[in-house]
Order: sequence, then C-alpha cells, then structure tokens
Amino acid sequence: MTDQRQTRIVATLGPATDPPGVLAQMLRAGLSVARINFSHGQRADHERRIAALRAAAEEVGCDVAVLADLAGPKVRVRGFRDGPVNLVAGAHFCIDAALGEQNGDINAVGTDYTELAQDVQPGDRLLLNDGLIQLRVLSVQGEAVHCEVEAGGLLSNHKGINKQGGGLSAGALTAKDREDILTAAALEVDYLAVSFVRRALDIELTRELLRGAGGHGRIVAKIERSEAVAALESIVEAADAVMVARGDLGVEIGDAELPGVQKRIIAVARELNRPCITATQMMESMIENPVPTRAEVLDVANAVMDGTDAVMLSAETSVGAYPVRVVETVARICLGAERYPVTERSAAQFESHFARTDEAIAMAAMYVARNGRINAAVALTDSGHTALLLSRLLHGIPIFAMTEHARTRRRLALLRGVTAVNFDRGARPYERVAQEALELLKARGLLSAGMRVLITKGDQPGSGRSNTLLLMDVG
Repeated sequence: MTDQRQTRIVATLGPATDPPGVLAQMLRAGLSVARINFSHGQRADHERRIAALRAAAEEVGCDVAVLADLAGPKVRVRGFRDGPVNLVAGAHFCIDAALGEQNGDINAVGTDYTELAQDVQPGDRLLLNDGLIQLRVLSVQGEAVHCEVEAGGLLSNHKGINKQGGGLSAGALTAKDREDILTAAALEVDYLAVSFVRRALDIELTRELLRGAGGHGRIVAKIERSEAVAALESIVEAADAVMVARGDLGVEIGDAELPGVQKRIIAVARELNRPCITATQMMESMIENPVPTRAEVLDVANAVMDGTDAVMLSAETSVGAYPVRVVETVARICLGAERYPVTERSAAQFESHFARTDEAIAMAAMYVARNGRINAAVALTDSGHTALLLSRLLHGIPIFAMTEHARTRRRLALLRGVTAVNFDRGARPYERVAQEALELLKARGLLSAGMRVLITKGDQPGSGRSNTLLLMDVG
C-alpha cells in the first residue's frame, strides 16, 4: 500500500477550471471537494460546472463532494463619480447611506447597508478594503457616519466595510441567499456554507430552509465574525462542519489574534466531532506564479499539523493561471506535513459516557490502535457517522469507509484520513461481510497481506448502529 494523503483539498470552480480536461486533472491531483461560490456567476454557470465535475468524477472513478458557498450580506461602499479616490491620513471622510450609487467623491461615499449609522458610535473603527484603510468614527448624524482617516489609501467602488471588533447587525441570510438555497437543493449539493454566521440560530434557519426545499446537504458554518468567535462552541455544535474564513475574520479581530483563533477553531471542531476547513489566501501567490512562497508552504503545513480536515483554494483555482499545479502543490505539502503527529485527545476522553453505541465502538478502536500494531481501520457504514468518529480519534492510520450509498461517499470526501469505497453488503451473510470487505480492499491495492486491521460494523443497517469491533489480519 502506498502512502495516502489524509488532508483533503477544497478547490473553487470558475473560468480557469472550465477548459476540457482540467477538472479530471484536478481530481487526479487530489481534489476532494469542489466549491461553488454563489457570490459570482448565475445559476446556469453553477449547473454547468457541477455537471462537468460529476462527469469528470465518473471518468476518473472517484467520489467528489460539492460545497456551495452562500454570499451572505455584503457591507460595502457604493460607487465614485470620477473613479477611485485617495484618502489621506488626517482627512475627514463620510459614509452616508443617503448618497446615491455613483455619487461618491473625496469627501463622502454611499453604502447599501442602511443600518450602518445604527451600528456604530464615536470612537469605533471602520476598516475598508480588507482593512487597508482605517477610519475612526467622529460622529453619527442621521444616516451619515462622519470619520477621520487614520490609515489612508486608494478606495474604489464597492469595497467592503468591516467594524473592528465586530458589531454590525446584518443578518447572515439575505434575500439572494434564500434564492441560492433553493438552487443548492435543486443541484443536490453535499455541503452548504453559511457566510457571516453570528449565532447557532443562523445555522438552524439555513438547515430548515434547505430541508424545506428538498435538499440533503450538510451545513458548514463560516467563522468570520467576532461574534462567531465569542459563540464558537454553540455554533460548531449546531453546524455539521466549520470553515476558518480568515479574510473577514482577520480584519475584524486583527492579524495578531488570527493564528491563535484559527488553532482554537480547529481544536473545538475536532473536540465536537465536526470536520474543519481552513480557507483564504493559502496559495495566493500561485494565482499568477507557478510556485508558492515559503510562507504559504508553512501556512498550509501548520494548518495540517493543527488537525484541519481540509485546506481550501479560492481564486488560486477559479481564476488562477495554474489550477492543476496548485492542487498538486498543496497535496505534496499536506503529505509532508502529515509526517508530524497531530495532537491527540486527552486520556480523560476514556472516562466519557456515550449516548450512542457507535461512539463507544469508536473510542474502543482508539484504545486498541494506541496499544497495538494497527495498520488501518475499516468502517462498514450507512450514514458515515462511525467513519467521522474514527477520523477524530485515529491519527496517521488510514480509514476506509465502505458503503453502497453514493451520497454518503461524497460527504465523506471532506473527512481527514477517510477514503470512501463503494461496497454493497446487502445479500452477504453477516459473518462473511468483514472478510469480503478486506478482500475487496486488498484487490484494489489499498491493503496488503500481513496487515492488521480494525473493523467496525453493525448487525443491523442504519445510522448509529455500529455495535461490533473486530481485529483481523489481511490474508
């Protein structure tokens, strides 16, 4: 059995991935989850790209998940009458919701976010254009927020507005998001990411809307607001997966806080048995260059060593010059970083009380793996939940999730260390299922003779029914 990369790669689809053959090459290079960004493109674009992706997956012979990413509320300035303006430190500048779309100038600009004046007070700092421009609020008069420029720069149309420390009251779901949820359900996406989450209720509402539209996708909470960091545990518990969205998050909490918060989000996600994606600018220089910077290499590697399930590429693959090469590069970096162990759960976990049988089975598997020579784990599963638990507990051991359900196999594509394998155990005698599963994995070159393997399975089908742990040698 050759070395298998455990960390998964999420890559955004776009014009750069549209040429024939590119998606198949990306899948062979290591793409596990394809992201559809609802901030760009029309429904027809999303339909076309998802159809092309699924055709490429069938050609390559693999399972790939689709992650649809909702745009969320866009708090932005409006446009400028005569083009970009250069704001100078010490100057006064006003953001006024009463100004029209193209009425901005060196003194003031409009905004579509009419609640801005209600959300700020004198002394607050507003950060424009990803934090490159900083304004201090002097006064609020009606819909006009009067500011002093503390850090200037060039400001152009429709750049973002953040409030340092958080506190903007914009809801997580816009009217456009609600329409896009209907699209996501129709396209049968596997994951749906919610932008600018503030509280667990945002996740619950999104799930309710998706289920009401007939969608079965799992909900991903994007952590990119200060309020989300404060309510992290409740949000992670409400969600099915988590994304460290470092762009707006870094602007709101500050660069100095970002590394520690990233580590905390990954740790909480693992502790609460949720997959975690680390995103934003991981290979930014490879949008234009064929090789990454050393800082980018270390950034990806550190996220892997922190225990993230997946790293995400955005513009690097959607519009970049090297969409295949960047996936190959990230795969190589992940494989190198995985040679160093992830911090394991504390021994106190062994004293936990389990509400589900499959949780007890997974914990028993961790104990056996820690104290014996185990080469791999095999989960015979319907829902994939036992495979998820094993991926939280077993580090450095390949996990094979064997299921006949295509939807389950696609969802498992996000989980670190888990390889989904199509296996229909329906008509097989109960006592023969485990042996035939090992024979299939051996025939595919995933296991070899002499390996010792842990197998989890249930004597009845259904989620949470795993009640048996076997220790077998590959013959």
